[in-house]
Amino acid sequence: MPDTLKQKSDEELLLSYQKDGDKLLVGELFKRHSLMCFAVCNKYLKNEDAAQDAVMQIFENLFEDLKKHTVLNFRTWLHSVARNYCLMILRKPELLLRLSEEDEESEESFMEKQMILHPLDNKLELEEKLSAMELALLNLPAKQQECIRLFYLNQLSYEQVSTQTGYSLNEVKSFIQNGKRNLKISLAQKGISLVLACIVWIQQSA
Repeated sequence: MPDTLKQKSDEELLLSYQKDGDKLLVGELFKRHSLMCFAVCNKYLKNEDAAQDAVMQIFENLFEDLKKHTVLNFRTWLHSVARNYCLMILRKPELLLRLSEEDEESEESFMEKQMILHPLDNKLELEEKLSAMELALLNLPAKQQECIRLFYLNQLSYEQVSTQTGYSLNEVKSFIQNGKRNLKISLAQKGISLVLACIVWIQQSA
């Protein structure tokens, strides 16, 4: 990401995207507020996997949504978008059934949410999560690692990853899904959440 983009305000990035349509601008905007977005989704859905899926879908929707709406304050607007998206999901009976099995939050889950809301309070723990994430990535099969890096770090769509790598669309989705599962298992052995490690990884790689 060019340093010039990081120096721009949210408002400047929004105006530039609405004028030029450069998706890198949306990527920079979202990276700045992805922790907040995940915290909102996790608050409503009370399920990390569902929250992660919601965050990724909200990000994918931004490219079109930001062309349709006049946004004065991106952080405030994104907070509302995340909340409304989660409320829409919660109206689906199948998700309500799945979430009903997790009525009580564990102390570990509570502490993890505090880390998300205040990510700079304990830099040592963040560095440990980042190191664990990078090590787990390096242990993935090459195709899984390649697709996950392109999908999350480069923020390419499934179709764009397919075009860049030469893998079929189904292969890309399979590599990403299996890679996420392998990462989750590897990180769980160290008591680390995949969702939080992934967000830290994306933030620090920005």
